[in-house]
Amino acid sequence: MTTPSADRATRARSFDAAAAQYAANRPSYPPALFDAIEELTGRPLAGARVVDVGAGTGMATARLLARGADVIAVEPGAGMAAEFRRALPGVPVVRGDGNALPLAAHCADLLTYAQAWHWTDPVRAVPEAVRVLRPGGALALWWNTDALDVPWIAEEAERTARHFGVNLAAERRSTNARAADPDGRLRFTRREIRWSRRVPIGTHLANLASHSVLLTHGEERTAAFLAEQRAHLTAAFPEGTVEETYDVVLLLATTSPAPAP
Repeated sequence: MTTPSADRATRARSFDAAAAQYAANRPSYPPALFDAIEELTGRPLAGARVVDVGAGTGMATARLLARGADVIAVEPGAGMAAEFRRALPGVPVVRGDGNALPLAAHCADLLTYAQAWHWTDPVRAVPEAVRVLRPGGALALWWNTDALDVPWIAEEAERTARHFGVNLAAERRSTNARAADPDGRLRFTRREIRWSRRVPIGTHLANLASHSVLLTHGEERTAAFLAEQRAHLTAAFPEGTVEETYDVVLLLATTSPAPAP
């Protein structure tokens, strides 16, 4: 019998075999997200020492670099790290995860987790974040969550739940401060930022197929779901494109500043 922790570990490892697909089809993040990070931290990203943890193929890293940040990436997966190095060959990426960061104490102004914090154990990852951050540094967690008030996206989520037994609405509700830090060591501020992108139906389906739920349920079952979904989307959007709408959920907490001399 597969335990929940084993299933979670399998899902976390599933991205390595699909790293190129992930890089080509997953959505990135809107400029307003990084504006919000600068506002909440009270400092520009330009010149900041940033550690992007669970960096994957480098989507968030690329956006942070574009804002002028000095970024080091941490990524546990060999396949994802290899794709990262192809995309961003000049950026250092080290193997590791948020539960035991392979970094010196007080070396970063900002730690970021884009679509990655839910793969950590917060009881271990929060103290690690505090250890690595400089006094007054910040921990920023964010997720692209599906906008379930958009009818076609809600219908797709319902079909996904029926096919794979995954409640996407419940997963969205878990992106909160209590789930992120069960021990309440940090005080998170929450922001939601809506954005969208228009993509061909094929890109949307490839995006879906790069999620761990589909990657771990077998090719036959996943192919059947994607064929069903293609039929629904082609009927609803005969022009061949869809507008994916997301709410980026941002949680940001600042550590205590250094005491005055």
